[in-house]
Amino acid sequence: MKHLIKVAIPVLAVILFAACNSQEAGKSETTTDTVAHEGHDHSSMSESSAPAAAAVQLKDDRLNAVYQHYVHLTTALINGDEAEAKMASNAIEAGAAAVSDGKALGASAAKITAAADIEAQRTAYADLSSNFISLVKKSGMNSGALYIDFCPMAMNDKGAYWISANKEVKNPYFGEKMMTCGEVKETIE
Repeated sequence: MKHLIKVAIPVLAVILFAACNSQEAGKSETTTDTVAHEGHDHSSMSESSAPAAAAVQLKDDRLNAVYQHYVHLTTALINGDEAEAKMASNAIEAGAAAVSDGKALGASAAKITAAADIEAQRTAYADLSSNFISLVKKSGMNSGALYIDFCPMAMNDKGAYWISANKEVKNPYFGEKMMTCGEVKETIE
């Protein structure tokens, strides 16, 4: 039995990786202002998201403050750090109260704070990201660019979006399991 498990795990990992990188055009939801598929620059794998996040400036100052906590939350989920995710979502909930139309964002953040484990946090993160993307598009940018990433395998193959300041995909829905699963679907400038 142990031998079967040792053989099956690598095979399953290869299958999941292949499925993650396949094109799922039928499942992806795009808007009319979707930018053409951006290539991934794998030469910048060691690039930190902190400098890119600092270069980003949203037009709405209150939303910009929440964005900093969103970056913190996304990083915590990428790293599988439940405690950091709770701290970041708590800060998002507090900041969302000051943002125009931030009620749904605050409610999503509260779900992450109250979540029992990292998987529940990642599930609630999908709603939070959808709400945040809407607010960022409404606000617009003063400087920098944000990338709307999509993972087709997240949420039991329904797919889910998130925002990143880097073209390099780091998946908050799977973390180390499938770090690069996903693609840039849109750019907000």
